[in-house]
Amino acid sequence: MKDWQGKRYWLVGASEGLGRALADRMSRAGVEIIASARNEARLADLVAELPGRSSYVPVDVSDRKSVEAAAAEVGPVDGVVYLAGVYWPVSATDWDPVHVERMCDVNFTGCARVMGAVVPGMIERGSGHVVITGSLSGFRGLPGAIGYGASKAAVMSLAESMRVDLRETGVAVQVVNPGFIRTRLTDKNDFSMPFMMEAEDAAREVFEHMTTDHFGKSFPRGFSWLFRAGRFLPDWAFYRLMGK
Repeated sequence: MKDWQGKRYWLVGASEGLGRALADRMSRAGVEIIASARNEARLADLVAELPGRSSYVPVDVSDRKSVEAAAAEVGPVDGVVYLAGVYWPVSATDWDPVHVERMCDVNFTGCARVMGAVVPGMIERGSGHVVITGSLSGFRGLPGAIGYGASKAAVMSLAESMRVDLRETGVAVQVVNPGFIRTRLTDKNDFSMPFMMEAEDAAREVFEHMTTDHFGKSFPRGFSWLFRAGRFLPDWAFYRLMGK
């Protein structure tokens, strides 16, 4: 259990969905929230609703100068949570280069930009907390997910490497891998989404994980076993299953 009172956390991707719900939960725990996203109006609405001390700094994670300027304005923080993400269902048989590149640039490269702007300062201070949002879709390649699944696999790998590299620096690294969450992103899907979670329930899972010293958390737990087990299936079995 951590003492959250008075801590400063930068939540990148906080204007909607899971990020917005997590900002509310952390604010109620006494955390000072600095919320970031591209939509300044939504950020202003969020800050007006939060019960604790909060502010916002607009940022476009696909633009390095925007990220560096936002990080400078935010200043030193106790922790950063990367929740920014975009999604479109895209199959390799109907390749959409604009959407695929956008998902890679926001979901993965945007995360790398933010980490690059924040982590060096944490190392210098000898303390910090990094939380990266992966996805159950990142454990192994899935149909119709060439941009989203690949970008989430990349951020999950990034988190793993950071965890190893930063273990002696005082900077804690965690990753959360949610399943389906009811948001404007999942509204784009026209297929069945089992174990759908509300954003508030997913935020509770994330925040509970943040209070621990464990590295990764995949949820909903039972549903996540299916995805994690896929990593251990031989290729012939996995692709036969995906073909069905």
